[in-house]
Amino acid sequence: MEEEPSTTPGSGGRTLEECEDMIRRSFRTPMVKFLREHMEKAGCGVSENFFKAVKCDKKIAGGYVRGEGIIVCSNHMNFQDDVNQVVTHELIHAYDDCRAVNLDWADCAHHACSEIRAGHLSGDCHYKRELLRGFMKLRGHEQMEVGVLLKRNPLEFSAAGHHLLSLKNM
Repeated sequence: MEEEPSTTPGSGGRTLEECEDMIRRSFRTPMVKFLREHMEKAGCGVSENFFKAVKCDKKIAGGYVRGEGIIVCSNHMNFQDDVNQVVTHELIHAYDDCRAVNLDWADCAHHACSEIRAGHLSGDCHYKRELLRGFMKLRGHEQMEVGVLLKRNPLEFSAAGHHLLSLKNM
């Protein structure tokens, strides 16, 4: 069932309260359940307060912050599927952070690897989703998606091009 966009005048997206409810609903999706269970088994359990709805100034859907949790940008969320996607994507980053011994988010190669995993495992880089976003390119959309995600991290911007070239040759 698809939801109607928020009707709050001039706000764009959802209210914080609506987004918090949508985050809680995402906990019932199979992938989010799976990831939370496996994080618990790995010793990195995440409670409901690990997830927060916030208003974001940047044009991002959400993010994972080591030691703090996952944020979902309420003002950029319109549908339950949007929230499910963000929660799943960011939980994969949290899982990587939990499991990897020497993960360094400032290292572009580490960050790119986690973005590739999160993009593919969450379905974020699926061809159909890319078409819905308006990206019509038949080849190379995965590399472009990772490049977009890396450019959002200022530490990655300068090295992103070099690493994306090496990813293309894999």
